[in-house]
Amino acid sequence: MIGKLYLIPTTLGETEPLEVMPLSVKKVVEQIDYYIVENEKSARKFIKKISPKKSQPSLNLMLLDKYAEDIETARYLDICREGVNVGLLSEAGVPAVADPGASIVKMAHQNNIQVVPLVGPSSILMAMMSSGMNGQNFAFNGYLPIDKSDKKKAIKELERLSKDKNQSQIFIETPYRNEKMFSDLKSTLTPTTFLCIAVDITLPSEFIKSMMIEDWKHQQPNLHKKPAIFIIHK
Repeated sequence: MIGKLYLIPTTLGETEPLEVMPLSVKKVVEQIDYYIVENEKSARKFIKKISPKKSQPSLNLMLLDKYAEDIETARYLDICREGVNVGLLSEAGVPAVADPGASIVKMAHQNNIQVVPLVGPSSILMAMMSSGMNGQNFAFNGYLPIDKSDKKKAIKELERLSKDKNQSQIFIETPYRNEKMFSDLKSTLTPTTFLCIAVDITLPSEFIKSMMIEDWKHQQPNLHKKPAIFIIHK
């Protein structure tokens, strides 16, 4: 028997895990001792929170951060050949979506290791669900350029694509730059373009609102250092 790779979701903040994910996630965590993680401290914290009785010394954590070498990560799934299951954890939300874990999933497929995705919160999909925009045709664009001129061009290009393809355009920003992004969107997009801002999804401070740019110009939501998703549709 070859072990499986389980894609294990985590919370999007300080939420009780079983409030936003099914019991099946807890059951899988209780059965797995080998994990591929971005950060050891936060991974141990999540595992302890969802499964308080699980032995922390029994955990084997393999780091997948910016310092991880390809030659090292290439062997992370070797243990599956011994019939051992491995869990892949993201820092927040679901693994492998806007997340470095995608390389591990690709490696699993290349080695005929079964990939098992588990249900959990995805800020990108939950924002799209809540936006009222076109959920039949949308694109996630990651981060926009930091340079002001390049960012403005990227925003105008996404607006054009949205209009030409009737396609919702999703992107994110580093939390401490959210307010600058909001300002740039208001000054760059046309007044009738719709903008959805989704902040702190699943948390008590959750804020999700879709309005035309001309209406957003009279609003100033609290975006500073908060995880946010931006969606535009022309």
